Amino acid sequence: MGETFRLTLAQLNPVVGDIEANAARARRVFHDARAAGSDFIVLPEMFLIGYQAQDLVLRPAFQRDAAAALAQLARDTDGGPALGIGLPWREGDELFNAYAILSGGKVQAMVRKHELPNYGVFDERRYFAAGPISGPVAFEGGPRIGLPICEDAWFPDVAEAMAESGAEILVVPNGSPYSRGKYDVRVQRMVSRVTENDLPLVYLNMVGGQDDQVFDGGSFVLGHGGGLAAQLPFFTETVSHIDFTRCETGGWQPQRSTLAHVPDEHALDYQAMTTALRDYVRKSGFSRVLLGLSGGIDSALVAAIAVDALGAENVRGVMLPSRYTSDHSLEDAEVCARALGIKLDTVEIAGPVAAAEAALAPLFSGHDADLTEENIQSRMRGLLLMAQSNKFGEMLLTTGNKSEMCVGYATIYGDMNGGYNPIKDLYKTRVFAVAAWRNANHFDWMAGPAGEVIPTRIITKPPSAELRADQKDEDSLPPYPVLDAILDLMVDRDASVADCVAAGYNRETVKRVEHLVAISEYKRFQSAPGVKLSRRALWLDRRYPIVNRWRDKA
Repeated sequence: MGETFRLTLAQLNPVVGDIEANAARARRVFHDARAAGSDFIVLPEMFLIGYQAQDLVLRPAFQRDAAAALAQLARDTDGGPALGIGLPWREGDELFNAYAILSGGKVQAMVRKHELPNYGVFDERRYFAAGPISGPVAFEGGPRIGLPICEDAWFPDVAEAMAESGAEILVVPNGSPYSRGKYDVRVQRMVSRVTENDLPLVYLNMVGGQDDQVFDGGSFVLGHGGGLAAQLPFFTETVSHIDFTRCETGGWQPQRSTLAHVPDEHALDYQAMTTALRDYVRKSGFSRVLLGLSGGIDSALVAAIAVDALGAENVRGVMLPSRYTSDHSLEDAEVCARALGIKLDTVEIAGPVAAAEAALAPLFSGHDADLTEENIQSRMRGLLLMAQSNKFGEMLLTTGNKSEMCVGYATIYGDMNGGYNPIKDLYKTRVFAVAAWRNANHFDWMAGPAGEVIPTRIITKPPSAELRADQKDEDSLPPYPVLDAILDLMVDRDASVADCVAAGYNRETVKRVEHLVAISEYKRFQSAPGVKLSRRALWLDRRYPIVNRWRDKA
């Protein structure tokens, strides 16, 4: 080992619950890293079981399987570099979020996470006990490495204690899910740990989608002073070797390595949606998807995301026209499908809707037509799409945006039907922006074609559900720029009615939006999962009672 130390960063995508496959990935990395002369291999937090496994970690049999797999992995990786891997670890009555160091055929050290996040999507205090702050792990002839696990590095105490007890490098294994702007926050926090302790730092994050969360990778290495020595790519599995050399002062400094490009906000959001969809579909055992392609902006964007994630051959669009469907919607859906290269089928719903209305006519006699009849159309579409999903083994994608999900402008058991919603955390104004961005940008990780895949007319025409004659969304809702701004304040930032009014929005409009958000909780509770993109997504980030009579009296 001498004056150099080679650290292998395995930025990989585990599968929750697939312990054997995750362990097999670790073995393959071990053999490759041994051939590359590595001294220490680092895998992400909880890699052995996948993250987040939620209440699965509480099952004793699951814990035993993880422990047995760890012991076998230790035996299988004897005679090479040390290997670090995360897992749940039981000691007596306590369960820890732990990080095991394997070497010489044994578990040589076990680091237990001290700071347990319990906010947003995290419930770690539900599952784990807080571990003591561990001292550094010593490598013969090499550095002493402190291993703060994820949240441990977001605060000064753990890193400081490790430095004081002799750590020469800080290595931070993470399971940090993506949200907009989070990369900059990570870097700022880690630079703080570097400057506070005058130690280099390695930040390793996992990649891949798990239910409503997606892990973006973007791992990096900081040298003394906080300078960026290495930057791994985002949303891409990669194994990278980082060499540290001993300084004249006795410390260790990373050699400068490849600096991957850091994408802009739209690119990160879009890659988050494609990665999350691809992994959700494939990890659930599906290979193909279908969606209702209406000629509107939401379904067009979902179709583009699906093609970029899975390939055009694995995506099918279905147009389900009614008597209110405009000619331009039919044309736009066809142009969009052709641009994306997907098959487009048509299933007329006029007959089935008429049959449903006829069946209900004796009960509805004497009542004026209202929203009920509009929803019959949407629910008929949901029924026919789900029938195709069952028959052909294609996962149905739903296409409602965050604006609609917030205010309930969606039909439960209708257009809300589906197994996954890639744009669930995109407000409508962002849907327009992302669609325009996709038309103007193309990257190698996109399986779909370059160029205008979403017709300009879809982006520029007024949005409409087309459930009655001449219908426009703004007949029922405030203009989307106004609605989304209020929702961003009220939902994402917990602003009061008074706060929204002080920001310049009409009080009557704000109160109406508040009312719609409150009465739609039952719909959101039954909606399909979708990837978290913002600071406050509509599931684990925001947990409200379904039955709730409280309203802001401002």
